[in-house]
Amino acid sequence: MQEPTQKVALDAVHREAGAKMIPFAGFEMPVWYDSQIAEHHAVRQAVGMFDVSHMGEFFLRGEHALTLIQKVISNDATTLYDGKALYAYLPNEKGGIVDDLLVYRLSEQEYMLVVNASNIEKDLAWIQSHNEWNVEIEDRSAHLSLFAVQGPKAIEALQSLTDTDLAAIKFYHFEQGTMAGIENVIISATGYTGAGGFELYLPNEQAEKLWHAIINAGKPYGLVPVGLAARDTLRLEKGYCLYGNDIDENTSPIEAGLGWVTKFNKNFINSEALQKQKEEGVAQKLVGFVLEDKGIARKDHAITDAEGNIIGRVTSGVPSPTLGKSIGLGYIKKPFDKNDTEIFIAIRPKKQVKARVTKIPFV
Repeated sequence: MQEPTQKVALDAVHREAGAKMIPFAGFEMPVWYDSQIAEHHAVRQAVGMFDVSHMGEFFLRGEHALTLIQKVISNDATTLYDGKALYAYLPNEKGGIVDDLLVYRLSEQEYMLVVNASNIEKDLAWIQSHNEWNVEIEDRSAHLSLFAVQGPKAIEALQSLTDTDLAAIKFYHFEQGTMAGIENVIISATGYTGAGGFELYLPNEQAEKLWHAIINAGKPYGLVPVGLAARDTLRLEKGYCLYGNDIDENTSPIEAGLGWVTKFNKNFINSEALQKQKEEGVAQKLVGFVLEDKGIARKDHAITDAEGNIIGRVTSGVPSPTLGKSIGLGYIKKPFDKNDTEIFIAIRPKKQVKARVTKIPFV
């Protein structure tokens, strides 16, 4: 029995624009409007806009908000100041990952956590289960919309709509400003494409007004609406992990290459075991690879050596529109994880396709 799906605030707007809608993470979401390839190239070369309002937003408030955050996330939130954000993950107690997320400091005693849509209920319960300080936690996920305006022309496309100096917002920083006459929009220099740009958080009631304003203001710069299909190819070209594919409850953050957001200058959930793993080393690593033969690597395809011995598994794979080749991510046993190692992807039981381990990002 298929689970019921929720609708984002602009569901009717996307359908009217001709979007192909699919169930994704419990929501009906636009997968593309016109062409996945064209939308991908628009973001890389000009600018595109995604509706990613399915994402979850929690607001943590009070004098112990930072204490709770420090306990449940891997990164060090004491480095944050007002207007700064960071990337982190929620470690579980068995060496895996509850979710990955962004943490925004709104003030000394207020933070916004942005989590994956499929994990909203799970993450809220997880954080609350560790809330021994009775920190106020407000789940605003159902009330906020989130647009990602991504690409090298994002500043030009948006600047006419706001007095906020967009060029002055550094990477992983944000401002709260007025945009298209809508007050208190969180304008964040973050995104999931590696193409630069902004993520805009605002109340659902104002979402349609801002969407149309951005579409109109961005037209001279080539702005188009973009669906989740291009979001996947864009993030994979940059080697960004997707929760549920490349990382999950059973994957090690150290094996996944998330050591850079794992700070052992504090105690957090399972930090002792993760530190030991980092010091002793891991048996496999998440690596990028490029197919040298025709074919597409898909999640859970086996990765083998030249003799057909299984040495790993694919977690994500797509044809890269930018490179014109198929690329992927996968966990591979050492020493086959080294750059330029020849590997094989079992795309069918009797068909193995040659590939090569490659440094990420791919582009």
